[in-house]
Amino acid sequence: MRRIQLGVTVGLLGLLLATPAGAETRGISGDLGRDISRDTLAADDGWAAADGGTTGGSTADAAHVLTVRTRGELVRALDGGSATPKIIRIAGTVDANTTDDGDRLDCDDYATGGYDLRKYLAAYDPRTWGSAKPSGPQEEARQASAAKQAERIELAVGSNTTIVGLGSSAVLKGASLQLKGADNVIVRNLELRDAYDCFPVWQPNTGGLGDWKTAYDNIWLRGASHVWIDHVTLSDKGHPDEDEPTYFGRNYLRHDGLLDITNASDLVTVSWSRFADHDKAILIGNGDTATGDRGRLRVTLHHNEFTGVVQRAPRVRFGQVHLYNNRYVVPAGAHDYRYSLGVSTESAVYAENNAFTTPGHIEVADLVKSWNGTALHQTGTLFNGYPVDLLAIYNAYNSGSERDLTADVGWTPTLHQKIDSAGKADREVARGAGAGRTP
Repeated sequence: MRRIQLGVTVGLLGLLLATPAGAETRGISGDLGRDISRDTLAADDGWAAADGGTTGGSTADAAHVLTVRTRGELVRALDGGSATPKIIRIAGTVDANTTDDGDRLDCDDYATGGYDLRKYLAAYDPRTWGSAKPSGPQEEARQASAAKQAERIELAVGSNTTIVGLGSSAVLKGASLQLKGADNVIVRNLELRDAYDCFPVWQPNTGGLGDWKTAYDNIWLRGASHVWIDHVTLSDKGHPDEDEPTYFGRNYLRHDGLLDITNASDLVTVSWSRFADHDKAILIGNGDTATGDRGRLRVTLHHNEFTGVVQRAPRVRFGQVHLYNNRYVVPAGAHDYRYSLGVSTESAVYAENNAFTTPGHIEVADLVKSWNGTALHQTGTLFNGYPVDLLAIYNAYNSGSERDLTADVGWTPTLHQKIDSAGKADREVARGAGAGRTP
């Protein structure tokens, strides 16, 4: 399906030294003895292969190859986000919402300063509070409570790090991996689920009628570079937002993005991963005025599955993004679907051979949304099994209401592996994308 360039070969002795007694060394396929933790990105596999490539922690010595089973072990292995080459292998389920002794924490455990949701709702009800930004005792208590949760679930990932799941069922639950200023990071074969915000903030002026804003992405890249994310599964599994109540006429959201690539991050490849059952999946570029992102945010997304995703698959500002051989599935009855490809300020998306499967109420023109975008290159698109010209249909549908998009994005991708037809990729991604799947 694709070639993997191996870094340093791991001998049996090294594995025994690095792995606690009795632990199994399983790779993506789950085969005993198959270890992927020293794999490096192939020389042609997307933007993360540029300028020296991405090797993660492949050069780690035996003392920095660690298998972790608890949040405490994971925090110690991450070493405060240090740049020391390290390989962290996650076994089983690691829950970030736990104490140092492993006891489970819930939202009540983080609440402090007298925070109470009922009091918060009463204090900032738009009918009495108006449209001003929340302030006062309950907002201060919310902020303090949020800070307590953030301290526990935001995990800093440093440069020269590989994080890999062992076997077919490795899970990191409730955590937000923070790659801030990190270079040369690999995350593979891992399910990241339910980065749940206990303390959303009410923003009265968002969207005209106000909305709830949440804090955590499953993975957040800020000023990060040379990052390879491969065979991961990201979702809200455990606490879907659709099951949350409505306050002030808005869904009480608990999740932000699945993967955000912002603040001049650069040279990223996301491959063979699954983004599932979520509102806002991937944001590339965090603001229309963030002109420092120009020349950066170079990202490749290939052989990924987006299923049950409402929007941002991805939404792009400024970046040169190569989007090929991805599979999009909108489930029947998904009446909250908004769009898949977001074309925003100075974005340059080059989309090739992607397949979309949708129910009958979604049309081709619904797949793209533009905010100040000017260009989208697309070829080889399949829509419910039929070839379509996504750009031409979008322009025809939006003629007179939005600016037409041109096909000239100003660049042509050169770093990529074999690009299959959309139909073939659709079948292969359905079988092979996500954690625990064989590449």
